[in-house]
This record gives sequence, C-alpha cells and structure tokens, in this order.
Amino acid sequence: MRPASAPDAAPRARPRPAVEVADIFRAHGAAYRHAHALARAPRRAMQAIETCRTAALGGHRETCDTWGADRIAYNSCRNRHCPKCQTLAKERWLAARRADLLPVEYFHVVFTLPHALNALAQGNPRVVYTLLFRAVAATLTTFGRDPRHLGGDVGGTAILHTWGQNLSQHLHLHCVVTGGALTQDGARWIAAPGFLFPVQALARVFRGKYLAALQRAFTTGQLVFGGSLAGLAEPAAFAAWLADFRQHDWVVFAKRPFAGPTQVLEYLGRYTHRVAISNERLVSHTDGVVRFRWRDYADGDRVKIMTLAAEEFIRRFLLHVVPDGFVRIRHFGFLANRTRRTKLARCRALLTPPPAPAASAIESVAALMRRLTGIDIERCPRCQQGRLHVTEILAPASPLPQCVPVMDTS
Repeated sequence: MRPASAPDAAPRARPRPAVEVADIFRAHGAAYRHAHALARAPRRAMQAIETCRTAALGGHRETCDTWGADRIAYNSCRNRHCPKCQTLAKERWLAARRADLLPVEYFHVVFTLPHALNALAQGNPRVVYTLLFRAVAATLTTFGRDPRHLGGDVGGTAILHTWGQNLSQHLHLHCVVTGGALTQDGARWIAAPGFLFPVQALARVFRGKYLAALQRAFTTGQLVFGGSLAGLAEPAAFAAWLADFRQHDWVVFAKRPFAGPTQVLEYLGRYTHRVAISNERLVSHTDGVVRFRWRDYADGDRVKIMTLAAEEFIRRFLLHVVPDGFVRIRHFGFLANRTRRTKLARCRALLTPPPAPAASAIESVAALMRRLTGIDIERCPRCQQGRLHVTEILAPASPLPQCVPVMDTS
C-alpha cells in the first residue's frame, strides 16, 4: 500500500533544448534521403539520430519501490555522430587515458588541410583522412628523431575534426604531443626546451609528406573522381593539380604547453567526442529554416546566428559523418597501441614519478551521472525518496523503416 501523502507532481527536470538535430532529421530526413543518394554511413547516422531515445529502439520501465510510480526510459542509439550520445563514451575514454599521462609538459598542435582538398575528401573520405593521420604522425616523428630538435620518439594522440563553426568543411587534426622524447634505444628521456618544433618547418614537411602520399594513392588507383573533379583522372592533370598545392603555405598551429596532466584531460574532453554541432547551439527550427549560433573567428570571435534552409543544414551535417569503422582518434610514437605498455613503463622509470594509479573499474551509468552532474538517475523523480528498479523490458515499438538501396562511397 502506498503512503497516503504521495506527491502530486514531479520536480522540474533539466530543460530539453528548444530544438534538437533529431527534430530536424525527423521533419526533413525522409525528403532529403529521397532527393539525395547517400552513402551507408550518413544514412545510418540519420536513422540512428531520428530514433534515439524513442520507442523505436525499445527501452525499459522503471518502478519506484516507495510510491509505486513508474516511468519509461527509451534506449539511446549510441551512434558516434549523435549529439545526445557522447558524454558517457567520452568519460570512459578519458578514464582509460589517465593511466597514459606522464609528468611532463604536453603541447597542442593543429594540422589543417587546404580547403581546395575538400571536394576530393567528399568522394574519398577514407583515403584523404587516413593520409592525414599518417602524414601528421610521420611529420612529428621526423622532427622528434632529428637530433637538432629532440633526438627521440615523441608520443601523441591525434583527433580528426572535419568541421568549422558554421558547419562548413574544415579538415584538421588536433594533436596532443609530449614535450619530450624517449630515445630510440630507451636509455634516456629528453625534455623539450620550452617549445616543441618550429611551426613553419612543420608545415613545409607536412605539406611534402601529404602530397607525396596523395600522389602514391593516385598511382595505385585508390582515388575516385567524379563531378567537378572528373578531369583529374588523367595523370598529367592530377600532377598539375598537386603542383599548385606546393606553391602555397599550409597551416600548422601550435599553442603554449598545458599547465599539467589535469589540463590535458580537460582539453581532450572538449575535443575527443565532439560532433559537428551540439543541440545547445541550435536556436530555432521553423518553416523549414534552421538557425544556430556560431563563433566567427575571423571577426574577433564574435558569436553570430547562422540561418540555413533545413536541406542545407542536413547536407552540411552529413559532410562530417565519417565512413563506417573509421577510427578518428589515433595514437602515435611511443603511444602507438603496439608499443604503448612497454614504452610508457620505460618513460615512467626514467622520469621517476610516483607509481601510476591502477586502472579504475568501469563506472556504471548511474555512478558516472552522479559524479558528472550530481543527479541520481536511480532516484524516483516524483517522491525523491524511493529507488527505481527495472520491472519491464520494452521491445522496439515497430520494425525500423526499410532502407532504400544506397551507394557506398566510403
């Protein structure tokens, strides 16, 4: 029997954003898919975002053990492009990275591809993005091993971002790099002398390595050309096109070193699991028009409002869906997966810090939410006393819509 004074209303929950990417996809996604041939990855991302936390994905019923009140919680899509599904993934990734941090300076370096490569990337995303990772890792490794700089192997993490603030295509890698290197024989740690590497020299070497890799990809038939780039399928035309890139400076940017390992983790948390646009930046969605906030770095970092037709908003959002299975966070140098454990242990022995903390157990979703937000998602939202227990599993409400055969350009 319930107590006589059961509460009548639930406490006010955190407000839902006025508009979400999912709302825009639900309103205009079907028409967009009908009008455009999409690769598999963008189509799957759209469907996941549209159905995230709805009855279409199923869920469960939770019942309060004090008042008997219940609520339904629907399942998340867990798609890496969904604005609502990144917090838990980010926190668990960061927890795993804490054990990799060393008591040294870390630097933030950004490598950017020229916008003239955007059209090639749209038709060849896997190749263009993979070569970007390889060229950046090779460039930093070359400078690290050069005895004029450090004379050893640096360690780093590279994160692919493909967007600018206005959702345009802006291909770049954010890198967090150790301010020092492990000699190749593992005998010494060499600290960086207050800065990492000269950025103009980095940019020239990065440009050379990337263009050489792009030429090899062309020669081995890894690139496809269509639309405005169809003429580049001829070797002479492609070589002339690449030659023009050598005439211009490429952009590499380096920031001051982080204050310490804690600041490194805070930075990584802002960049690792971001999507092209968060729901919080959306302002309105009415009459087929989407408005969102963006920061104009070319105009003194002023915050402005961008207005786009829904179709154009969807097109820009989908530019940033990476191919299925593509890894957009990668480690290099002595942090590369195949050598990380042994080389990190050697670095710690040379740096003689306190013993590295043992890897913590994976937190439950409820514990993670309590730590991050102070909200106990297992507490009954009506009475604020009872605990919620799962009493029923809800199957998906209906089969997901059949997908039209699609073109796979990944």
